[in-house]
Amino acid sequence: MPRDNKTPLIQKIAKQAYITFKGCKTNGNNGQNNVGPDRHSELISLVTAIRAADLKIPPRKAKPSPGAAGPQNPPVSYMHITETEVFSMGVFLLREGASIPLHDHPGMNGMLKVLYGKVSVRCFDTLDDQLSVSPPQFDPPLAPHQMALVRRSVLRSVAEYSETSGPCLLTPLRDNLHQIDAVDGPAAFLDILAPPYNPDDGRDCHYYRVLHANGEGPEEEKEGAWLLEVPQPEDFWCGGEAYPGPVVSV
Repeated sequence: MPRDNKTPLIQKIAKQAYITFKGCKTNGNNGQNNVGPDRHSELISLVTAIRAADLKIPPRKAKPSPGAAGPQNPPVSYMHITETEVFSMGVFLLREGASIPLHDHPGMNGMLKVLYGKVSVRCFDTLDDQLSVSPPQFDPPLAPHQMALVRRSVLRSVAEYSETSGPCLLTPLRDNLHQIDAVDGPAAFLDILAPPYNPDDGRDCHYYRVLHANGEGPEEEKEGAWLLEVPQPEDFWCGGEAYPGPVVSV
């Protein structure tokens, strides 16, 4: 069969994402949306090949004296590509030094593929023994109402990704909570989520802060970390930009 060189790669990715994640529209955070590695393989192959040039997105240069983020200069911008009931797809653009704070994707699968620059991704998993371990004394202490917002988790991985890396994968049960930091300059990545965020269906974004007990530090996160659900950090917001690449239809 002849190779299809006329269809834009991003269109092929969208079509394959629909095929891969179709049937993952159910509600819930218990992993029923989880997609096995065997169904990921073709999509991973396509996503690994995507580059910024395929989406007509020129890599941005670090400015010698970057101005402070403001309404006209958000730390992160988003280019919407497409969204269906099965998945959403777009591009996040991070300014130099920008970070997408620790957040979750309840009941969702996802792929993150760097288009230019480099990002560090720090992933946590929620542990099942939420009620079997009592929270320690935190430093500083938490208010009583905050204790109800604490979740026991474990630091699963910390890795850097560039445009030559394969995609970072998340599932409802593994690497679902993560923080993304731009490394050594601006960065951009293609983002696929399935199903899309939908607060009415139990899929809303929550932000978290890592807590440390007295005497604890980053090393203890590998054994077990406590995360506090917090409002969206004041220094983080996301602007919008027009997507300049090929039109995608599903």
